[in-house]
Amino acid sequence: MTLINKLEPQDDFIGFYLIKELEIKQTNSTPPKDYFDMTIGDSTGEMNAKFWDISESDKNMYKAMQLVKIQGSVQVYRDKPQIKILKMRTINENENISLNDFIKSAPIPSNELMQTIQQTIDNICDLKIKEIVLYCVKKVEDKLLHYPAAKTNHHAFFAGLAYHIVRMLEIGDFICKQRPFLNADLVKAGIILHDIAKPVEMNAQMGIVSEYSNQGKLIGHIAIASSWVTEAAITCGTSLDCDQVIGLQHLILSHHNLGEWGSPVQPQMAEAVALHYIDMIDAKLQMVEDSLSASPQHEEWTSTVRGLEGKQIFRTNF
Repeated sequence: MTLINKLEPQDDFIGFYLIKELEIKQTNSTPPKDYFDMTIGDSTGEMNAKFWDISESDKNMYKAMQLVKIQGSVQVYRDKPQIKILKMRTINENENISLNDFIKSAPIPSNELMQTIQQTIDNICDLKIKEIVLYCVKKVEDKLLHYPAAKTNHHAFFAGLAYHIVRMLEIGDFICKQRPFLNADLVKAGIILHDIAKPVEMNAQMGIVSEYSNQGKLIGHIAIASSWVTEAAITCGTSLDCDQVIGLQHLILSHHNLGEWGSPVQPQMAEAVALHYIDMIDAKLQMVEDSLSASPQHEEWTSTVRGLEGKQIFRTNF
């Protein structure tokens, strides 16, 4: 079987893959013809694919989160590799193929990630902050074991959200030691809570997001998480106008920094400034890591990375 990250332009191949996304579209020809616009993947990465001239039986047979055997060729479209599917079928039971083998996962087991998050909460000294963080985490504790941090761009894999939080906690721990004027409890809490409502914002299975939920589309994870802080404060008997509640809400509401990026307010606390850049560092470096791992080792430049202003990444091999 040819792994996704081994496929190169002009390659002809046969292998087993997971349909991560599938949409029926029409060509611009007269008359228009239906085709599948797909994202297929395995544990090493994913790639866009096209299956042309599909039949009615194809439309009924294939769907997202389905394992298939594909014969295809790799082409280049708009400077990016794209698969042209020549033949495709569903897998047979006797082929002994497991879905788990095709899922990209965080490099650290999810139970270990959760232990780190819980230990961090235990070490928060401010009891009001600790109570609120515990309340919010318990709302999605079971989903944190497997949810991605995003549909695309960064940490879009099994347990990606917990992995993102833990990597940010490591960066935050260093920054708080280097800059002791920062309130470490607020930084830790902000890191844990900033994306805590992602499991409500997105519908995901095995680390793959199928679509955004109605709440996600209409409200978004930032506003949802802020409302959870209010709910937690009321439940715990904490005044809504106390510094800790307002501080946590500001951290959540400002962590995207700009209105066009989804934040209703900009960071105006030292801890909020730190949170935004800690988030950016981890997210951007994950994009770089994913782009490099998805590109053949012998190629100097990766494909363009949308989250990095459409830039390519140069592979340093010296």
